[in-house]
Amino acid sequence: MKIAIKRKHSKKILVKNVEIGGGSSVKVQSMCNIKTADYKKVTAQIRRLVKAGCELIRVSVKDDSDIDGLKKITASSAIPVIADIHFDYKLALKSIEAGVHKLRLNPGNIGEDWKVREIVKAAKEKKIPIRIGVNLGSIEKNLLKKIEDGRMSAEQAVVASAIRESQLLEALDFKDIAVSLKTSDVMTTVMSYLLFSEKRNYPLHVGITETGTLRNGLVKSAIGISQIFLNGIGDTVRVSLAADPVEEIYAAYNILKILHLREDMADFIACPTCGRTEIDLLQLAAKVEKIVYMIRQPVKIAVMGCVVNGPLISE
Repeated sequence: MKIAIKRKHSKKILVKNVEIGGGSSVKVQSMCNIKTADYKKVTAQIRRLVKAGCELIRVSVKDDSDIDGLKKITASSAIPVIADIHFDYKLALKSIEAGVHKLRLNPGNIGEDWKVREIVKAAKEKKIPIRIGVNLGSIEKNLLKKIEDGRMSAEQAVVASAIRESQLLEALDFKDIAVSLKTSDVMTTVMSYLLFSEKRNYPLHVGITETGTLRNGLVKSAIGISQIFLNGIGDTVRVSLAADPVEEIYAAYNILKILHLREDMADFIACPTCGRTEIDLLQLAAKVEKIVYMIRQPVKIAVMGCVVNGPLISE
């Protein structure tokens, strides 16, 4: 018998044709690691990510050369494109005109409230959702000072920043909001999500930021992301790795599959091997794993080295 996670029913938003929140399945996303101005390479990378199962893609917008590339990318992408904006509110406005399907803003980096108001006005006209993306390293200076003085914990400061920004958008009658509260510390991130979820019902984009290279990043991400999902919250996910973005998609689906949050995948099982193993199981398992990943059916496939162990068939 499978133990199902009881998920919080968050507000539903629509990113182009992809539903986020409101009881819909947890969506998997990644971010391109190529300068957006080089649109041909970015488009090729998006195609690889889509093939791996990516459902939303984020690209950075650093300057006007990226805007030119963004226009071509949004026109050709098979999945919704999210523009990642820091510092310059004008780039957010230009991204909207370029046809993006969602914005990611960092409250500590945009600056004055009037700049946010300009962005919100344009987003409302185009019906584009906004993700309030809070990172500990870029929250407001007054909140950082409170952390340094011991008047506020890191997670309290992250949540306060997200609440302030959501209130600003709410005051402008803007409700198509998603929120992320990421830090590089697993427990700080987990507590930030739990605290914010008690105060707001917006869909949550889940992840641990700056986790490191593939080996270390997978461990930190799996521990943190799983804790958040096990508490019934989370609507989209990115496993942030200093690696090929395709690895992020593989990792995200594996986490969701293990937690039974996505049932549209095969469950691949392989024994750890021992002295009883009579075949080259490691090589065989690696080959089978690549094939199994592309199966979008809830079946179990096992590669075993002897007769002692085996998968549980009935549940």
